[in-house]
Amino acid sequence: MFLLVLALTSLGLAVYLVGEVATLPARQRQGSIRRAAEYGNQRRVTNPFALTGSFRERALGPMTTNLARVALRVNPRSTVEQVNLKLLRAGLARRMSATSFLAAKALLACVGGLFGLLVAAVGSGGAKAFLAAGGFAFFGFFLPDVVLTFKTRSRREDIQATLPDALDLLAVSVEAGLGFDGAVTKLTEHMEGALAEEFALTLGEMRIGESRSEALKKMSERSAIPEMSAFARAVIQADQLGISLGRILRIQATEARNRRQAAAEEKAMKAPIKMLFPTVLFIFPAMFIVILGPAFLNLSKLF
Repeated sequence: MFLLVLALTSLGLAVYLVGEVATLPARQRQGSIRRAAEYGNQRRVTNPFALTGSFRERALGPMTTNLARVALRVNPRSTVEQVNLKLLRAGLARRMSATSFLAAKALLACVGGLFGLLVAAVGSGGAKAFLAAGGFAFFGFFLPDVVLTFKTRSRREDIQATLPDALDLLAVSVEAGLGFDGAVTKLTEHMEGALAEEFALTLGEMRIGESRSEALKKMSERSAIPEMSAFARAVIQADQLGISLGRILRIQATEARNRRQAAAEEKAMKAPIKMLFPTVLFIFPAMFIVILGPAFLNLSKLF
């Protein structure tokens, strides 16, 4: 009974802390807006969580930072810049900061270790308890990375699928007389999805003073897709050499559509091989039982 109460208490605490960490960026943005509105009315404070914000903000701010430091110490190869790039590629940079992501990893590792200890304590205990705690802690620590990898892959496939249509729209807009910035603005107004978000971010960088070449290079780095890299290089070369941008965009759209068709054909050719394994494991045994079952029953009656 005591172990059950302890497990429920730990689970409730873990859910509460995960919810607090997930909503921390939104509360931080609201606090920043409030502090900007009140700037000049009160003296500047060194610690943003010292006098402003609720108790949860003052407590969870330093806690999130400390958990992020623990996660970086556990995995020294990971850095805040790398985590930021991964979040950008997954499209989660606006929802979660790198510090929150690292803190979530450390928190899930702690929760996994406690859960492993509880499971082992209910069972046999002993040395298996430490092994179970280590296994669940390892799983909890790397679970956000796995989720982030799948999210990045899904976003990449979405960008590859919508890139030819976006390039066609850019080409039509440029040929109609709009500049590149105007064409990108028109694209963000008429399209939705991951690619529209990337172009909107690139357009925002150009509007705040970033050069077009640097903004396009950053977009190709964020997406990590060969088609986007080729598009960025082509637009940069067109600007440097004075080539017609509409023609370049038409060529890039055709190449992107051909690559998408080739990728679809490749997946179609791999489909029969992938279907072979579930067929052998699940369908063939059932067929053998249905077809050969009566024959074996008849032979058993004879002998």
